[in-house]
Amino acid sequence: MPSRIALLLAVLIALAAEPRDTFRFVILGDRTGGAAPGIYEKAWQQAAALDPAFVLTVGDTIEGVTDAVAEPQWRQIETVLVPWIKIPHYFAPGNHDVWSEASEELYEKYSGHPRHYSFDYGPAHFTVLDNSRTEDIPESELAFLEADLKAHAAQPVKFIVSHRPSWVLKALLQDPDFPLQKLARQYGVQYVIAGHIHQMLHYKLDGVEYVSMPSAGGHLRDSGKYEDGWFFGYTEVEVRKNEPILRIHDLQGHVTPLTAWGAAGLR
Repeated sequence: MPSRIALLLAVLIALAAEPRDTFRFVILGDRTGGAAPGIYEKAWQQAAALDPAFVLTVGDTIEGVTDAVAEPQWRQIETVLVPWIKIPHYFAPGNHDVWSEASEELYEKYSGHPRHYSFDYGPAHFTVLDNSRTEDIPESELAFLEADLKAHAAQPVKFIVSHRPSWVLKALLQDPDFPLQKLARQYGVQYVIAGHIHQMLHYKLDGVEYVSMPSAGGHLRDSGKYEDGWFFGYTEVEVRKNEPILRIHDLQGHVTPLTAWGAAGLR
């Protein structure tokens, strides 16, 4: 049975789904994976101040990993999100959210979404995929993606979202020979979004933009330097008459256009 927060989110999402040519939404990166206390809440506070139509997350909402802790952690998330419950929230499943059949059931119960799904908002179409339990995108997910993009081919703005950036090596090497890229090109997808590595990275491959989200609470790795893409933040997306504009915010107040970022941090 869905949780109370999932039921309320479903109602809010339905009410928010009015067609609009111009709107703003926010993408949040990983909350967990060695979560830094208070960071996720601060990211939500700043994101909510932008009055977004909705918030989209890229997974790793709970720390998870073992079945025994999953439900108490999802209940904790319900409490964390209470101040922003009026903002529709679209989850994606991360490896810290889904790792077993039991955790999959809890994810669907508390997120209010199946493992993969899609939705429209105005001229934009969003396809959320599940690669929580594999480094690649499974054949079943690619089949879902192809059918979904075909059914929504008329939507002028398209995003593909998954937790793991299974595309990162291909994008880095500028190699377009992989199924996700072929489908993205075929159906006019502009942006492919992921998280997992907690680093802000940006690649462009034959007209498709691949973006790794900065962390929204999961620990920072490697150099930990802002200019290398290691920071806590969120992404603001403004869609103006079929043209998405992405702005990258860190929690210290820096705001940069997506074009400022590349395959190794700031260009």
